[in-house]
Amino acid sequence: MLLEGKTGLILGVANKRSIAWGIARACAREGARLALTYQGERLKENVDELSKDLKEPLLYPCDVARDEDIAALAASVKADLGHLDFVIHSVAFAQREELTGEFLNTSREGYRIAQDISSYSLTAVARAMAPLMEGRAGSIVTLSYLGGERVVPHYNVMGVAKAALEMSVRYLAADLGPKGIRVNAISAGPIKTLAAAGVGGLGKMIDYYRQHAPLRRATDQEEVGDAGLFLVSNMARGVTGEVLHVDSGFHVMAMSADLV
Repeated sequence: MLLEGKTGLILGVANKRSIAWGIARACAREGARLALTYQGERLKENVDELSKDLKEPLLYPCDVARDEDIAALAASVKADLGHLDFVIHSVAFAQREELTGEFLNTSREGYRIAQDISSYSLTAVARAMAPLMEGRAGSIVTLSYLGGERVVPHYNVMGVAKAALEMSVRYLAADLGPKGIRVNAISAGPIKTLAAAGVGGLGKMIDYYRQHAPLRRATDQEEVGDAGLFLVSNMARGVTGEVLHVDSGFHVMAMSADLV
């Protein structure tokens, strides 16, 4: 199995439709022992129920907006597991009111929150977990979306946060590469997750992918899970600083063939 004897930390599992859960299942299938985080008691029940399908999972509370939570998480992982081989960062948030109307009307506080949780948290988590991965050919993977490269209606401030996230991947890859730690991102097509539910017109967006992506289908959780598995495995040992698109090829299209 690709990850036999490996340990991983996965942040961002909310329910069975989470992209983070798709990656967790793929990694567990290939032999990894996993630790999952949850934010608040409301999500703890969901994560606890899902974790029953994993082998000896560990669960930890963590609010990535709080440095003390991230520090406590690192300390707990070190005490319980001793080390980490990979980290999956699948965390994003923006206030619902910032995902309607025009980006022009983004509030200062709304901008700060989106950047803090959706982008800066990757750097904070990487800094805390890197010491647990040194000398182990570690891998960090985060989740992005095409809205960080191009304008997507209603994505607004999240698009700007994802752009910052993708640039963070490159800088972190440069900083952590000498320590043997790789940093990459997956830019997944739209999937009906809890986090995506706040984006207006999500259903229409998914239908548009089915009609216009080169593969003529929407993105599913399992294929993103397998892409995450690839990036944390030794098969991707020479890959760092990359944004891997898993979106049925939609990102390569400038316009639909129906228009010409």
